[in-house]
Amino acid sequence: MSVGVALVFLGLLGFLPVLGFWMVPAGFLVLAADIPAVRRFNRRTAVAVKGWWIGRKRRPRSGTA
Repeated sequence: MSVGVALVFLGLLGFLPVLGFWMVPAGFLVLAADIPAVRRFNRRTAVAVKGWWIGRKRRPRSGTA
């Protein structure tokens, strides 16, 4: 659990060299193994992003020829 927390907090310092914003989702994935609330958050986020992506792909493009 401490690894997940460390990844999330250090990921918030992603503007620094070596550290990166990629650490935030990695920390949530590690925390999801231990904390059911984080697991639900990850699942809801994944479903929302997938729905947005599918809707985006089905929408016709406008304006340019």
